[in-house]
Amino acid sequence: MSIVVTGATGHLGRHVVTQLLEKVPAEQITAVVRDEAKAADFAAAGVKIAVADYNAPETFDGLFAAGDKVLLISGNEFDKGRPAQHKVVIDAAKAAGVALLAYTSAPGSLHASLADDHRATEEVLLASGLPYALLRNGWYHENYTENLAPVLAHDAVVTAAGEGRVSSASRADYAAAAVAVLTGEGHENQTYELGGDVAWSFAEYAAELTKQTGKEIAYNSVPGEVLQGILTGAGLPEPFAAILVDVDASIAKGELVVDSGDLSRLAGRPTSPISEAITAALK
Repeated sequence: MSIVVTGATGHLGRHVVTQLLEKVPAEQITAVVRDEAKAADFAAAGVKIAVADYNAPETFDGLFAAGDKVLLISGNEFDKGRPAQHKVVIDAAKAAGVALLAYTSAPGSLHASLADDHRATEEVLLASGLPYALLRNGWYHENYTENLAPVLAHDAVVTAAGEGRVSSASRADYAAAAVAVLTGEGHENQTYELGGDVAWSFAEYAAELTKQTGKEIAYNSVPGEVLQGILTGAGLPEPFAAILVDVDASIAKGELVVDSGDLSRLAGRPTSPISEAITAALK
């Protein structure tokens, strides 16, 4: 029996594999990657490496075995039909008779277009009859803190989210929840709504940036069409910019506040605050 992690060298996948290594022997872990070279450190630690691509169904033939627990980390190719990509993994897992397939989805409260691919994937997974766990991950701290350059250049946080709040958490927090599900018992056919313990507003985010940088960082809430122009003007592809603007509209409606407590319960500890992610990013 292996614990198999797809997208294992991505932002979330790296955290998952690293935390799994603290819980189970390396030889029980399989990291599924597109580029074997990026997994050299995992291979050196004794993790099995499998090369496969969501866009090439044949690469998943024989990859899984009966009894495996699989973490399907959602793809990030928004223009390539993600539900069809995910179905490749689900079909291969069903053919092998895996014991559990956990999928990193989006909060049930989120109605932005970003959630459409996740809902479609959930439907495919439930229809497959596989034992499943839906890890409905909320927003990541790093979605904001890894792109501080324009904020610091203009001394302003600019969104179309109004007074909306976000209960974000770190990638490491969400990884801890996934590891708990993959290494624990009794998670079959469960849905977990995952978000940080404390929801924050963008005005509070700007205030924390001001505190930590010593620069006066303003918060500017603008109409969606204005933000769309700012994002495309900065070089973002128009479809992706539209997704981000749509998410801000959802934040304004309160759709990214997840207060179930599932994340800290699964992780076995409080989630990390946004202030810690800001500190790490500024270093």
